Amino acid sequence: MVLAGILSKETAVIAVPVVTLILGLLIGWLGQRSGFCSIGGFRDFFMLKHTRLLYGYLALIIGAFAGYLIFKIVFPSAFEGFFWLMGKGLMPVPGAPANLTVTAYIVLALIGGIAIGLIGVLLGGCPLRQVVMTAEGNVKSLCFVIGMCAGSVIYTMWVSGWGVALLKAAGIA
Repeated sequence: MVLAGILSKETAVIAVPVVTLILGLLIGWLGQRSGFCSIGGFRDFFMLKHTRLLYGYLALIIGAFAGYLIFKIVFPSAFEGFFWLMGKGLMPVPGAPANLTVTAYIVLALIGGIAIGLIGVLLGGCPLRQVVMTAEGNVKSLCFVIGMCAGSVIYTMWVSGWGVALLKAAGIA
C-alpha cells in the first residue's frame, strides 16, 4: 500500500524520523555556526540597523517554504491540505484540535506567540538560540528549554481543557 507518493507506510515510519533527525542536526549546526536568532535579528535591526541576523530569519522562511514545495512535488498525497488558506478560504488548519472557530485559533496563537516572544526578549534570544546555547553548556538556556517544554505541555492541556470551554462560553469558539 502506497501512503504518500513513492514511500510505503513501512518505509515512511523509518524514513521520516531519520530525515527529521538529519535536518535537525543540520539546522542546529547552522544555528550554532551562524549565531542565528530571530529575536536578535529584529533587535539588531531596530536598535542598530544591522541586518545580518535578519537575513538569516528571511532565509529560514524562504527555505522552509521551498522545502515544503519540494516535498509536495515529490510526495503529493502527504501534503493534500498544504495550501489550505488559498484553496478553502479562511478556515481552521486541517487536523487542528478542538474544532474551534478561526477566531479562537487566532486568539490562542496570539497568546502563545506573545508569551514566547516576551520571554525570549527577556532572556535575550529565540527558542532556537536557547537550544543551541544549551548544547554549548549554558545553564540559563537549559532552564529555558526545560521551562519551554513544560510550558508547551501545560499550554496544550489548557487549550484542550478549560481554555476551550472559556472561549466557547465567551462565544468566540
